[in-house]
Amino acid sequence: MATLRRLREAPRHLLVCEKSNFNHDKSRHRHLVETHYHNYRVSFLIPECGMLSKELKNLVMETGPYYLVRNLPVHELITQEFINTFVKKGSCYALTYNTNIDEDNTVALLPNGKLILSLDKDTYEETGLQGHPSQYSGRKIMKFIVSIDLMDLSFNLNSKKYGRICWSFKEKKPLKFDFLLAWHHTGAEEPAMLSFFSKYQIQEHQPKVSMSTLRDLQCPVLQSGELRGKPEASCSALELLDWLGGVFCNADQNNEPDNFISNYCCPRPSTVVAKAHLCTITGFILPEKISVLLEQLCHYFDEPKLAPWVTLSVQGFADSPVSWRENEHGFRKGGEHLYNFVIFNNQDYWLQMAVGANDDCPP
Repeated sequence: MATLRRLREAPRHLLVCEKSNFNHDKSRHRHLVETHYHNYRVSFLIPECGMLSKELKNLVMETGPYYLVRNLPVHELITQEFINTFVKKGSCYALTYNTNIDEDNTVALLPNGKLILSLDKDTYEETGLQGHPSQYSGRKIMKFIVSIDLMDLSFNLNSKKYGRICWSFKEKKPLKFDFLLAWHHTGAEEPAMLSFFSKYQIQEHQPKVSMSTLRDLQCPVLQSGELRGKPEASCSALELLDWLGGVFCNADQNNEPDNFISNYCCPRPSTVVAKAHLCTITGFILPEKISVLLEQLCHYFDEPKLAPWVTLSVQGFADSPVSWRENEHGFRKGGEHLYNFVIFNNQDYWLQMAVGANDDCPP
């Protein structure tokens, strides 16, 4: 009975909301975007807009590429050549593809050179590597977290530690996965990932882009200084986030009595906009690309616009072993970790960060 009660319980969720201004010296917007590493969907909504500007459209079309490498051995990610070519000369991201964080072994490479492995108990013991129990294991420990600093290893490739890790991945417990890979760098063009992993099955992908114009959209009224909303004057950050979810799902928000699919309605006070532009990008999207997109949306109000605000929403991979920075991420019943910016025409912004049951509080 106790087990049934726990299954019926709604999982704990955490939502952190804050407000600031993009021009403020202590604004955290850049840091929060840069440390949310593995992103699979980016959406932005612009009220009173029927068509994107040329600058925004070009940015949207330049959010790739990323790569899918089939059956890539983990030991390829710790070789001296890989570290020197990609890890040291830019920001390299990797994430196992089609693995479930709560059931399977998963691996992620962070741009700071940390290789994070979430391993089941048997695999962890077979590798012989040092790690620690997952903080979401419960009484019976079934998952372990191993963190390997590739930058630190690269300074002493003749060390016993590096030799033991290589032996573990090559001989003791060879691990292979399908990996999503992406690399951001500046300066001279370096060898491409396509040629570096040419002996494996590798495919280049571009993120999928979907654009639509929403007509006669009922939008909540917001005031940048009122994060909690004001009765009969403006809606709160939480009401806005709920409403956005409905818009992204294309849910009917009229609360009509004969609608048995959705009884949700737009929070009040609200206003109807003739047109709104919704753009969604899906793929393996780097924080650097999102930072540039956020900056461009901030410049949207450089010229007078009818829209009082725009939004930028980012969702992370549900089965990534980390959410922000190196914070351990789990799935349980949802696996969500996401953030949303509401950008106002005076350069104020709201930032909403949400995680599910098996996550630390967002930073």
